[in-house]
Amino acid sequence: MTDEATIGAMLTISSKTYSAWSLRGWLLCRLAGLDVTERQVPNDAANRAELLLLSPSVLVPRLTYQGASVWDTLAIAEFLNEQFPEAQMLPADPIARAHCRSISGEIHSGFTNLRSALPMNLKVKHEAFPVFSGARPDIERIETIWTDCLERYGGPFLFGAKPTVADAMYAPVTTRFVTYAVPLSPPCEAYCQTIADWAPMQEWTAAAKAEPEEIEELDVEF
Repeated sequence: MTDEATIGAMLTISSKTYSAWSLRGWLLCRLAGLDVTERQVPNDAANRAELLLLSPSVLVPRLTYQGASVWDTLAIAEFLNEQFPEAQMLPADPIARAHCRSISGEIHSGFTNLRSALPMNLKVKHEAFPVFSGARPDIERIETIWTDCLERYGGPFLFGAKPTVADAMYAPVTTRFVTYAVPLSPPCEAYCQTIADWAPMQEWTAAAKAEPEEIEELDVEF
């Protein structure tokens, strides 16, 4: 077994193709400038016991750094922001910072219809896809959030010229919209392209496309 004390920082993740939460945690580490050793846990049910040992909530990602073990993406975001304040993972302005935290919390805890109707899959791109009607309010709300941020802070990222925690949190949503050909307003389409062109996102996507084709998913969202 890897000795975590010898590697500095370890991020336990799941599939790069399917795991939105893993992508968020990994992007947060990139935002912080933290170089992590990745530990990828296969997604088959045989590894459930190992996941339970890694994280009491059976969720990935899990960041291990300087004696701390942090799971849950918002907890990872706040931990990294405390450890690396110079990275400016949150906006400097207190009003914008509160806004960033609010919309990050909203995507973290909501949009369940969107999650179930349009699961993340970085290896597929549909020309057209029938979107479940129950997911449409989620899509409309996300468009409202993005449009407001882009207009208020000037883009190309949600809070201006550089990515923040909010962009890491919404990055998997942009991939869902592209995968399932969801019609969006021009500003929201442009934002999806901004995330797709973001260097860490390109690195993750390339690794996802190199993963094996077949996995067995856990019986929880990962």
